[in-house]
Amino acid sequence: MILTLVVGAVAARVAVGGFALRDLWAPLALLLLFPFVEWVIHVFILHWRPRDVGRLRLDTLVARDHRRHHADPRDVDLVFIPTRTLPWVIAIPIVAAPLGVAAAVGAPVSVALSFIVVEALILMGYEWTHYLVHTDYKPRSRFYKAVWRNHRLHHFKNEHYWFSVTTSGTSDRVLGTYPDSGAVETSRTAKNLHGLRSG
Repeated sequence: MILTLVVGAVAARVAVGGFALRDLWAPLALLLLFPFVEWVIHVFILHWRPRDVGRLRLDTLVARDHRRHHADPRDVDLVFIPTRTLPWVIAIPIVAAPLGVAAAVGAPVSVALSFIVVEALILMGYEWTHYLVHTDYKPRSRFYKAVWRNHRLHHFKNEHYWFSVTTSGTSDRVLGTYPDSGAVETSRTAKNLHGLRSG
């Protein structure tokens, strides 16, 4: 699905043509903001703690899937964004938002499509990076070693820190979730988020 989005967005962008410097502002802003967007999603959506409101239990599907992912970090099926969730991940923030914003502010469709191309490539990079971190592939570059180390610390040391997945801790450093790993206790709930059963 993501590859289809990448190919479709690139094809649409090429078909529309009219490349200009204005095509760069939205992708550059996205590249700067993405580490923080990723952090917010990881902290507040994926690590959502179920809540009871009266007789109603508020527990999202993505949070349940993420708890399962923490319980079994080597299960490849749990590494990727779930297939039933992915269409929403693509449709809302990747397609609807840029096109809607472009229409609202009068930006050309070409600018919105450039934004979608970059979003799609970032999503592909996120999935690929997350997959590699959870395989036996050993890091070679300094950058990837840092990404690999941080995400492994999140899964196996303490789930309350190191929320970055595709950067070497940019958002964690700014937002205070990048402590010295030696000073952090190993959590008993890293594989059982919130002390709940994974299902």
